[in-house]
Amino acid sequence: MTTELEERRKNLYETDFVKWIETTAEQLKTQDYTNVDWENLIDEIEAMGRSERRSLTSNLVVVLLHLLKWQYQPERRIGSWKGSIVEHRQRIQNELKDSPSLKPYLEQIFAECYINAVERAIAETDLPAETFPRSCLYSISATLDSHYLPI
Repeated sequence: MTTELEERRKNLYETDFVKWIETTAEQLKTQDYTNVDWENLIDEIEAMGRSERRSLTSNLVVVLLHLLKWQYQPERRIGSWKGSIVEHRQRIQNELKDSPSLKPYLEQIFAECYINAVERAIAETDLPAETFPRSCLYSISATLDSHYLPI
């Protein structure tokens, strides 16, 4: 059975998230551990990790997509593709700098991200699926290299 205090904590989490964060941070700072809404705090911390992984995945797909478009549509190259490659590489580098533990995850998802990028490239370019190699021709290091662009 939930207590009145637990109900108030849950209600604050559901009705005013920012206030819940401020309250929880203050409780942790003052070591008021009995009043911390542990269930929602744990959920939020776990969600932060998932969010970081989703961000890395999304940025990697965008880099791979634009590398594919750059390589397989040279006549249509535009500055925004190059700009997007630079931006999303920087995002990935920043994520890896802030959370080096994401590097093995990057290696784990690379092939799947490539498949997703190919699907998007097919949709965006109207090129036949056979245009794009089934396996990625770019290494992880080349994909993240700020000077690399496929020919």
